[in-house]
Amino acid sequence: MTRTVWLALALLLPGAAAAAPAILVYGDSLSAGYGIAQERGWAALLGERLEREGFHYSVVNASISGEITRGGLERLPQVLARTRPAVVILELGANDGLRGLPIAQMKANLGHMIELAKGARAKVLIVGMKLPPNYGPEYTRAFESAFGELARRYRVALVPFLLAGVARDEALFQADGLHPTAAAQPVLLDNVWSALRPMLR
Repeated sequence: MTRTVWLALALLLPGAAAAAPAILVYGDSLSAGYGIAQERGWAALLGERLEREGFHYSVVNASISGEITRGGLERLPQVLARTRPAVVILELGANDGLRGLPIAQMKANLGHMIELAKGARAKVLIVGMKLPPNYGPEYTRAFESAFGELARRYRVALVPFLLAGVARDEALFQADGLHPTAAAQPVLLDNVWSALRPMLR
């Protein structure tokens, strides 16, 4: 996948974030807006919803297309130091699964990221994913259950499946069959919002 990064103005201009606590979206292509205009991705739509509903937060999207949990873990300390988020939305793991990487290592990486975020006094929302059945029942079950297990272990909020309401509709995916279209982004946002809303002041 093409590696892309979109950082909100708050990340590029440190003084810009001073007026509002930040919500850090930390994910892969599903959050980076791969293949669509970034302003139509669910993370950008989150900023609009927060403003519309009167929540005084900025959104910093530090997602990178193609990211695996190992890379996310390596980057996170610096990103936390620069953004000082109040909330971290952790949407990583899909690429580990698609590459067939060990589930135990993915869970260890995600767990360490949760610890780092909590250590930085941020609330954490972990976003779950599922894999196509061709990866085999044992691997897919272990992958899918990993996110809920982490949420319980670390007592953090959970989105069970980011692509709920989208995954079975081919019309809501780009030609690669992996990345949702712009039309799907409001559904992804609704899935995140249902878990995020109770975390906001």
